[in-house]
Amino acid sequence: MNKEENRDNRHKARMERKKALMDERIGQSSDEKGLLLVHTGNGKGKSSSAFGMLARALGHGMHGAVVQFIKGRDSTGEERFFSTLPQVEFHVTGDGFTWDTQNREQDILTARKGWDLALGFLHDEKIDMLILDELNIVLKERYLPAEEVIQALADRPPHQHVIITGRGAPQSLIDAADTVTEMKLLKHAFSAGIKAQPGVEF
Repeated sequence: MNKEENRDNRHKARMERKKALMDERIGQSSDEKGLLLVHTGNGKGKSSSAFGMLARALGHGMHGAVVQFIKGRDSTGEERFFSTLPQVEFHVTGDGFTWDTQNREQDILTARKGWDLALGFLHDEKIDMLILDELNIVLKERYLPAEEVIQALADRPPHQHVIITGRGAPQSLIDAADTVTEMKLLKHAFSAGIKAQPGVEF
């Protein structure tokens, strides 16, 4: 037996063991429920991933809603696209980045208006997937009490998936979530003086 055949045989044996393990784990995973997912970290892709999942959900005939916190009225590609679809309710509720507003009292009032809108969707049985975009920043800045948010999430319809994005997710939200992904920044074009690009950044 030559080296290539030996490598192929070892690979086959390893994949057979892996398949057996995966089949066993899949067989043990029989529960179904609405998931709470948190996308956080300093890297790019938190909102992009959430909107990708919304597109996937729509492909399964589901209905979705989006409440964007912090982000202002500047039109984004995701808003232009998803707001045209009858299966999606899309709401931009922010006044812009916190370093632009420079007004904590205003930011708190704006966050509360957005949260009141989100609460309506968290009580709506027709909404299968809800994106609360940049809510982590609202919680990080303590514009809303994390305890209030987490309780409302726990009381939502049992089938409803919720995706929360933004840097600085509080530990209490991470503890409450089913799936947490931290985006890690390795390199970003902005550091090289390249401005935000349509279709990539917004």
